[in-house]
Amino acid sequence: MKIVAIIPAHLNSIRFPKKIIYPILGLPMIEHVRRRALLFEDFNEVIVATCDEKISNLVKKFGGKTIMTSNNHKNGTSRVAEAIQKIDCSHVVLLQGDEPLILPNQLKVFYNNIINNPGYDSWNATGKIESFDDLDKYSIVKCIVSNSRNITKCFRYYKNLPDKFKDKSEIRKILGLIAYQKDFLDKINNKPETNMEKKELIEQIRIIENGYNLISVSIFPTLPSVNEPNDVKIVEDYISQNKEQQEIFNSILYSK
Repeated sequence: MKIVAIIPAHLNSIRFPKKIIYPILGLPMIEHVRRRALLFEDFNEVIVATCDEKISNLVKKFGGKTIMTSNNHKNGTSRVAEAIQKIDCSHVVLLQGDEPLILPNQLKVFYNNIINNPGYDSWNATGKIESFDDLDKYSIVKCIVSNSRNITKCFRYYKNLPDKFKDKSEIRKILGLIAYQKDFLDKINNKPETNMEKKELIEQIRIIENGYNLISVSIFPTLPSVNEPNDVKIVEDYISQNKEQQEIFNSILYSK
């Protein structure tokens, strides 16, 4: 098995333009994510996939690897599907560039789930919903997980759920850490968008609605990601107030 990590990145984020290169405690967000992925040493490679020369040049300046992709992608999944065509691997981990607090031990948990169950189609890290206020926050994607760990539904607004799905204890947060068998990623990327996928703007819905398995991998703790500008302060405070996060930040600040 060869497992590579790809970080899809572009400048035109809808809710927070250029967030991928926004400085968090002096370090561009993409570098927080890339360097944390490198701290987990079992990935065969860690590569940034982007359509923007500004991002590519920034990453290369810090010694990172990049692959240039089309600028027509609607989501990270399709961008990674293009990038992975040029890479020899069996599985790919899609690590979203807006997860600057991701921990190496969380990547290990996720990686081990792939190693132990290599025949699954896809995996998605999920976390506990920390606040019920998040259940109707549009920028946070939520999901329902079955007893067999299959993610059976993804959504944005709790208030729009049918009553049969409204047990709050069964709802989890979708995190920006997804994995695919390489061949499966190509297969699902070539299938048409579903109506619900278009409505919710959640690419994992295509996997579920086509009858493939999307396995939930429980990650603890649930860490803040950066979806909107005000999330930057939350992330910076988290780093400054958490000893483990401080140690990791100090270890990556001057690394490449």
